[in-house]
Amino acid sequence: MSRDYDVLVVGSGIAGLSFALGLARAGHSVAILTKKNKADSNTNWAQGGIAVVTAESDDFDKHVNDTLVAGDGLCDERVVREIVKDGPKRVQELVEWGVRFSKAQDGQYDLGREGGHGERRILHVKDMTGKAIEEALLRAVAMEPRISLHEHCFAIDIITTSKLKGRAGKGTNRVAGLYALDVRSGKVQSFQAPAVMLSSGGAGQVYQFTTNPDIATGDGIAMAYRAGVEIRNMEFIQFHPTTLYSTTGERFLISEAVRGEGAVLRNLQGEAFMTRYHPMKDLAPRDIVARAIDTEMKRSGAPHVWLDITHRSARFLRGRFPQIFQTCERLGLDLAKQPLPVVPAAHYTCGGVATNLSAETSLPGLYACGEVACTGLHGANRLASNSLLEALVMAHRGVGAVSTYVSRRGRTSVHLPEWIDFGGGDSDERVVVTHNWDELRRTMWDYVGIMRTTKRLQRARTRIATLARETEEYYWNFSVDPRLLELRNLIQIAELIVKCAMQRRESRGLHAISDYPDRRPRPRDSRVRA
Repeated sequence: MSRDYDVLVVGSGIAGLSFALGLARAGHSVAILTKKNKADSNTNWAQGGIAVVTAESDDFDKHVNDTLVAGDGLCDERVVREIVKDGPKRVQELVEWGVRFSKAQDGQYDLGREGGHGERRILHVKDMTGKAIEEALLRAVAMEPRISLHEHCFAIDIITTSKLKGRAGKGTNRVAGLYALDVRSGKVQSFQAPAVMLSSGGAGQVYQFTTNPDIATGDGIAMAYRAGVEIRNMEFIQFHPTTLYSTTGERFLISEAVRGEGAVLRNLQGEAFMTRYHPMKDLAPRDIVARAIDTEMKRSGAPHVWLDITHRSARFLRGRFPQIFQTCERLGLDLAKQPLPVVPAAHYTCGGVATNLSAETSLPGLYACGEVACTGLHGANRLASNSLLEALVMAHRGVGAVSTYVSRRGRTSVHLPEWIDFGGGDSDERVVVTHNWDELRRTMWDYVGIMRTTKRLQRARTRIATLARETEEYYWNFSVDPRLLELRNLIQIAELIVKCAMQRRESRGLHAISDYPDRRPRPRDSRVRA
């Protein structure tokens, strides 16, 4: 038995929630599917803020230029201009939903500055911006009767009309719904709808060390790929330059805004090394800073570098960065008295499901927005704090496109094929899942990291292919569970990253490869389709 809605939304971050609110207010029934708790999202972990033009000293052209420079020649300038221009209106909607951005004593917004920005333009709620936005949007969703929120509901695969029998399966292939695992009951359900919005976030968990929460396993990108949709520029995985170093492998993000307030990167000899790498020094774009740290560590054999903001008072740091200050304090580190040990970690997926400016993919009825999508905004390297901006703007644009599509298409009552349960959920062979999960993440960290070579990519491709065969064999012979579904998706993501990386015979933005150190004169997107 399937559940019937106008629109299905996969993910409960800023993109999915704001999109669902817009659709519901346009009169459509919406189901939000989130694989864990409703507040578990990449948005909730976002410290920095939203890059948007609000100051008199700033303007759209400056923001556009900073984005294009950071994107290293691969941004779609038309997309950049449209998204930057729409930013102020979309932020005003957040304010109306109850988000209270930090303000200075004069009542104006307390604008932060991060790497790659020539102006202060980051709206923030201290260092907990994502959490504040998530809470405000969830409050608004709870008050909307047209929205049904399904927690612990793991989307597995998109159902298209080509998979249906009879008249409904004829004609242009389009979306008919999706399968989802009810994690609590262990049963797979069918959700029926003419439109699906993928807003499930990125894929940081494909790497051994990441700033991302456990949920960031690339589910939406993998689902879209299996449905035959084009995936673009997956080689551009952004490594955040400054995460707190620990011997246990945990990575707590130290916001780029800390450097925006004057923090300096130093090697273990105390040298402020960024002067050697870029005119903007510690506020250079992220790809440059991450590679510089990686180079310094490899050159000296050091396990980390230092992030030094000891010239600012404890009062200022506790007020501006309360979460970071308290976390460091719990670990015995005083941000005001000692530099922090930091290292890069996988952070943001700049590529993803190819969409246009209406969030439409190549499959009718399938849409994508947020980190899961590739719009052309980020190019080869995302400008800091442009991610929440993109999610808001593209969710709003998606509302108009989806509302028109659903109204024109209407609900079509079709018989969705039943999910076949292969059984065997208690098999001792579950150890294969854990083993393959660990091997995959180590392989990606060792061979497809900040600096790459063709030989390492080939080695990664071979190992990932073996893991894919083992995991698919397991997938088709045992009952599914969240860990197996995530592993299957992560292996798909790893394959896509390597395939795109091997297409790009140049070094550009986040893709640095020693075999091809130069940048080609004509930028080109990498593209993969099943």
